[in-house]
Amino acid sequence: MLQRMAEVPAIRLAIGRRDAISRSMAAPQVFDRALLRRRLARAQAGGYAGFLLEAAAADLEERLSAVVRPFSLALDCGSPGPDAFRVLQRRATSAVRLAPTPEPGTVLGDEERLPFAGECFDLVVSLLSLQAVNDLPGALIQIRRAMKPDGLFMGCLIGGASLGELRQSFTQAEAEVEGGASPRVAPFADLRDLGSLLQRAGFALPVTDSETLRVRYANPFLLMQDLRAMGMTNALVERRSSGLRRATLRRAAEIYAERFADPDGRVRATFELVWLSGWTPHESQQKPLRPGSAKMRLADALGVPENPTAEPKKE
Repeated sequence: MLQRMAEVPAIRLAIGRRDAISRSMAAPQVFDRALLRRRLARAQAGGYAGFLLEAAAADLEERLSAVVRPFSLALDCGSPGPDAFRVLQRRATSAVRLAPTPEPGTVLGDEERLPFAGECFDLVVSLLSLQAVNDLPGALIQIRRAMKPDGLFMGCLIGGASLGELRQSFTQAEAEVEGGASPRVAPFADLRDLGSLLQRAGFALPVTDSETLRVRYANPFLLMQDLRAMGMTNALVERRSSGLRRATLRRAAEIYAERFADPDGRVRATFELVWLSGWTPHESQQKPLRPGSAKMRLADALGVPENPTAEPKKE
């Protein structure tokens, strides 16, 4: 599991942590994680389509540039390529990469079962990876436990608005051709839920936001080719075992072109990148005021006259 770790002696490994394993075993199994890793390895061997990861890494660098503090040891937690790790190498004294597939100079591991002991890192990032874990709350808890107090976590997930065009096209095509639909596009995380998940995991000062990217293709088959080259083809546990019929695929492409083409004939594909960040708690962090402890009225702070609520009339 460990490869070339001598250069970062501060890391302590915790092999076979029972709490991590028990949480992962108890979580509903939505994704076939072993299949995901095989498909990612195939995509990397055949030429990984890295445009989404490159965009997320550029955004990560910009976001980290606004953080005015040094980081001693950083972790790239499961990003499917080295782009995030390169950013961390410029931002931290030392950096480690947890990779989902075997690569030189990395720790081979799974985001659902982190192999690190507590309070190792003061910066952890994860790009385009955590949307495919079966137990996202459990993964966030493990990340927080691996971090030092007052450490920063930043994650970028593929959000719930992604690939809506493809989902609709396949749903209608299967209904027409096969008389019913099967799961084909993953149930990505929703922005509204992620802030509360960070708080549940024990992070302080949680922040979430999203960015929508629209990519245009000459035809839907080129989109599907890119998804295969990102290792993002269907790996749902409940996928249909019989595979995809050619007639269904052709009809889905027809529906896609009919409903989601621009005037020039090219089709749109929507990708939502959801960002979340939080800090591991520390006594130096800003705390919310207790209710009733304010020293100034809201009307005074806003510079407007106060409009008290009228008393109910007594009969």
